[in-house]
Amino acid sequence: MAEVLEEVERWLRTRSWAAADRPLERLLAAKAARGTTVSVVLPALDEEATVGAIVAAIRRDLMGPRTPLVDELVVIDSGSTDGTARAAADAGARVVHRDDVLPRLPAVPGKGEVLWRSLLVTGGDVVCFVDADLRDFDASFVSGIVGPLLTEPDVQFVKATYDRPLDGAAGQGGRVTELMARPLLNLHWPLLAGFVQPLGGEYAVRRSLLERLPFPVGYGVEIGLLIDSLHTVGLDALAQVDVGVRVHRHQDGQALGRMAAAIYRTAQLRLSRGHLIRPSLTQFERADGAFVPRTHPVDAEERPPMREIAEYEARHAA
Repeated sequence: MAEVLEEVERWLRTRSWAAADRPLERLLAAKAARGTTVSVVLPALDEEATVGAIVAAIRRDLMGPRTPLVDELVVIDSGSTDGTARAAADAGARVVHRDDVLPRLPAVPGKGEVLWRSLLVTGGDVVCFVDADLRDFDASFVSGIVGPLLTEPDVQFVKATYDRPLDGAAGQGGRVTELMARPLLNLHWPLLAGFVQPLGGEYAVRRSLLERLPFPVGYGVEIGLLIDSLHTVGLDALAQVDVGVRVHRHQDGQALGRMAAAIYRTAQLRLSRGHLIRPSLTQFERADGAFVPRTHPVDAEERPPMREIAEYEARHAA
């Protein structure tokens, strides 16, 4: 155990940075020198209130003629019923509807499904994912996590780390992280114990790694990709960058319970690859003076590595 702790401490010293450590001018020079292309993907479902401001900030600060860090900005709309698609397009994003990607394979609900399909409609050497519900968004969320992939050839996967305030209290927003993900990682994958925000939706990855990984279709996608990346490329290929404060919409306790169940299920499969005894979660709501059970399925499906998809291979061959 002491050796693992020493390894984590070493990793924290050598693979944890702040966004300010790499000024934009340095990133632009490194990008030009290596010819690396960058795609930014925003998965979105009913995020009309926030998606436009995020897109506008990225276009203004990272896609202008003097700051061409991002080559491609795509919003994947997974069935919004509000004006998400219109707001994103008006702000300058290319909007792709989830069901239009790989139509031979019917889409299933879930964030991971959208991220997996995004690989088919983007072309960047580096793919940067950003949640579409962020408020007070700053473009350093993107430049910060893309930075190490441009300046450190051996880094392949970079997570954003940040404070997540809840009701004004700093660091209290990551409830599922603290109650489910962090204990799981510390007990079963202790080499990943140094990640401050293992479930955060902002991370950048080399396409050459992403296309080798399976994608849990639902809430388990972040922890699944992190664990599988550790086993695929090793700890020193993973990194994290502090980008400040993340302000976003918080979900209620029952939604967090469903998220926690999906994360546990994703970890369970990676521990044993065994059979789930009961891939569902029963929760209770009070109605008419009594507790009424509501049972929800737990995400039990994963998409295969993208390089196993014929359409993806054909696109790259072309």
